[in-house]
Amino acid sequence: MTTIIIASHNEKKRAELHAALAPHLPYVEVRTLADVGVDAPVEDADSFTGNALLKARHCVAHTGYAALADDSGLCVELLDGAPGVYSARYAGEGATDALNNEKLVADLAALGEPGPFRAAFHAAVVFATPDGVEQVETGIMPGVVRLEAAGTAGFGYDPYFYADAYDNMRSNAELAADEKLAVSHRGQALDALLPAIVSWTSQNG
Repeated sequence: MTTIIIASHNEKKRAELHAALAPHLPYVEVRTLADVGVDAPVEDADSFTGNALLKARHCVAHTGYAALADDSGLCVELLDGAPGVYSARYAGEGATDALNNEKLVADLAALGEPGPFRAAFHAAVVFATPDGVEQVETGIMPGVVRLEAAGTAGFGYDPYFYADAYDNMRSNAELAADEKLAVSHRGQALDALLPAIVSWTSQNG
């Protein structure tokens, strides 16, 4: 069985990526950096692609396995693209989802407008291998952010984000996992990467 390491300690992200891969790669074991005892790198690039590449290369170098790394975030138009690449630490290093969401709502409320606010989730996903394969794909999920949370599924900013693909009627946290993946920024990037992942694993499994 081939192993692919998700370059993250985020178990919810691992579950989402595994769900996308499993129907196509039932013979692949998906693990996280936490599973193999490797710390995550400092994410100091100024773009989603830069951070994803940084994480993928770190993962390959420290585990010797193929890596799948993503960097993603929420970009709100009236906040000049924030939180952007700082989405995971918008309220400070080590911030929880709750604290990041609290800051997002406060910053939007301070604009003095009721919303909804135009926004989009962006993702860059990298597949990298010990033998030098390195492919980057990106995805965008446009929608709006509201000031009230809804739903309990998902993670991050999902309770406040409503995708255009579902007519801005349900938050990401109200969508079933397969509904979200079908239109998400991460799902788009993974779909584009699948041929490369399938090809490499079939040759190296």
